[in-house]
Amino acid sequence: MVASMAGFALEDMFIKSAATRLPVGEILILFGLGGMVFFAALAWARGQALLHPAILSRAIGLRALSEVAGRLGYTLAIALTPLSSASAILQATPLVVVAGAAVLFGERVGWRRWLAIAIGFAGVLVILRPGLEGFRWASLLAVLGMAGFAGRDLATRAAPAVLSNVQLGIYGFFMLIPTGAILMAITGGWAIPPAPAARDIAAATVFGVAAYYALTAAMRLGEVSAVTPFRYTRLIFAMILGWLAFAERPDLPMLVGAGLIVASGLYTLSAGRAGAARR
Repeated sequence: MVASMAGFALEDMFIKSAATRLPVGEILILFGLGGMVFFAALAWARGQALLHPAILSRAIGLRALSEVAGRLGYTLAIALTPLSSASAILQATPLVVVAGAAVLFGERVGWRRWLAIAIGFAGVLVILRPGLEGFRWASLLAVLGMAGFAGRDLATRAAPAVLSNVQLGIYGFFMLIPTGAILMAITGGWAIPPAPAARDIAAATVFGVAAYYALTAAMRLGEVSAVTPFRYTRLIFAMILGWLAFAERPDLPMLVGAGLIVASGLYTLSAGRAGAARR
């Protein structure tokens, strides 16, 4: 899980770097194409169907729409805002997943966990600081990305069991292609990627695919409640990379908000694990 989070942080860094030279829509198309080709090759090598009838299910349709919202919002966020702040807001995704699981799947969430979820959302507001001088409208894109990724995770739980993680990877990356095309139709500006941008996109694809594979392995080999808290290491990696690559210096509100999100997330996960053990 830690290796996966490091890979995702590196993916974010390279996408942010590429966004200084290419439109975000073009980056989404190229990144989606690279990831889709890799997972399609992996599925073919394992003898899995590239197009399975189960992709027509409602859960897969919702997962695709959530993937689009998550990837589009978060990619624009890391392109337009500091990498560390966008990553900090993304850390609230597990809180949204827990709340969504309670509403949609009837999972038991006691008042203490609901309070922790509320504190985590307060941390997001501290980072956004609406109405204050440091507020950036572009930061709301990270909230859109967070909501989209949470929806994707919830839809994945409801996805047909016959679909493998590799097949889900194909469809997830594929959705980035039409998303990027729609964005390019609005903004225009398609260009042949210069060498540095091509290098960044290639590196983002390699690290993104490796991170996705490591995440899948972590969720399958370890207890979910044991490995999930290590998702928060992504924020540490993002802060380090933001400082080294983009000279970002997180301010006090960002650090306080990130602390609230991480603390509430860890409590929510640990409380859920303890509750499951008692049952």
